Amino acid sequence: MKTAKKDLSKSQLEIEFELTAEEFNEYVDRALDHLKSHTKIDGFRQGQVPRDLVEKKVGQENLLMEAGDLAVKKSYAGYINENALEPIGRPEVQIKKIAKGNPFLFTVKISILPEVILPNYKEIASQVKAESISVDEKEIEDALSYLQKSRAKFSQIDRGAEVKDFVEIEYSSKDISDGKKIKDRFILGQSRFMRDFEDNILGMKAEDQKEFKVKFPPASNAERSSAGWDNAPNNPGEKESTFKVKMVSVQKIELPEINDEFAKSLGVFDSLVALKSNLKEGITMEKQETEKQKKQGEVLSNIAEKIKFDLPEKMVELEKDRLLHDLKHQVTEQFKMPFGEYLKSVKKTEEEIKNNYKLDAEKRIKNYLVLRQIGKAENVEVSKEEIEEEMNKFIKNYTKEEADKIDIDQLKEYTKDAIMNEKVFQILETLSQNFLSR
Repeated sequence: MKTAKKDLSKSQLEIEFELTAEEFNEYVDRALDHLKSHTKIDGFRQGQVPRDLVEKKVGQENLLMEAGDLAVKKSYAGYINENALEPIGRPEVQIKKIAKGNPFLFTVKISILPEVILPNYKEIASQVKAESISVDEKEIEDALSYLQKSRAKFSQIDRGAEVKDFVEIEYSSKDISDGKKIKDRFILGQSRFMRDFEDNILGMKAEDQKEFKVKFPPASNAERSSAGWDNAPNNPGEKESTFKVKMVSVQKIELPEINDEFAKSLGVFDSLVALKSNLKEGITMEKQETEKQKKQGEVLSNIAEKIKFDLPEKMVELEKDRLLHDLKHQVTEQFKMPFGEYLKSVKKTEEEIKNNYKLDAEKRIKNYLVLRQIGKAENVEVSKEEIEEEMNKFIKNYTKEEADKIDIDQLKEYTKDAIMNEKVFQILETLSQNFLSR
């Protein structure tokens, strides 16, 4: 068998295969034997039909196609193994010449993982320093305040709404979401809405209805988003708008006093001092994890900057598809919105959104290939036991019904990659420390 390789762009190869007539005849014989075992002809037992009758019944074209399929699979697999290539996805096969008693010619176009030549990644890793971690008293007080609010008592009251009351309202405006009714719940006086809006609903009792005008002040996108108005098809901007508001309920909030008894009520602390100590420890761990992720991202980005190679177009497309799939899931599951409605609200097509993921997809693929190459250079391995242990931890967070919907093969690949990446980052951390100490 002769082969000829042609390098294409985007980490693609085209390989031409030529089998001699004798080599191809061997596959014709194998195909005939395979077809013989599945051919039924009256008067003969299955598998005992003479070869000439089998060939006559299945036809010359079907026989050649069967032989060609066997030859392509065997030749392609052998070439991949012999040349230690790592193909991505299915190959594109084109038959050039096929006839009984003649050479068999075909070409295969494949995408392969590119060669990644690493820079001095140990030195690069050593140049990224982690920020020092500290927790101030305000952060602990904020955490205490959150715990306090989470255990607040709410009681319905038959009076007009006041500052610090918890209110539920229903409102609409022709300038917001095409006039659709919107429900919201919030604490009055915490700037959940514009001050003029909140001032107008002060004093309203449950079931009261009111119509009033509010002038929208200059606002950033973030401020409009906090009020739930940034996704409106006709964003109000800076103008006066009329609102119709119904007060659904008014509740008084009673917050527990923060003291030793409050700490004990949480079940695991014997004093307020012990609770604060635990909160400080938790905030510290959270900050350390955030700083760790930040440093890892910076290390990987700095290493990747030094490497130039063509990204496999097929991998980038698959990653764009995955990112689009994640967005669809988020929109339908979290936002409870049909994806078609989401597309209308952002005024984009599905293809436009997918193409917007191009840079992000390329970055993710490049980072994956760089981490993978460092893992190979450092002989990093992930055992089946490690994968199973992490998968079990993950699945424990789901109900049986939810767990049954999980794609186990996909989860296994994700888990393997996650463990591999963590091991590589641990090695980079150790190597950078050793590099600095030399």
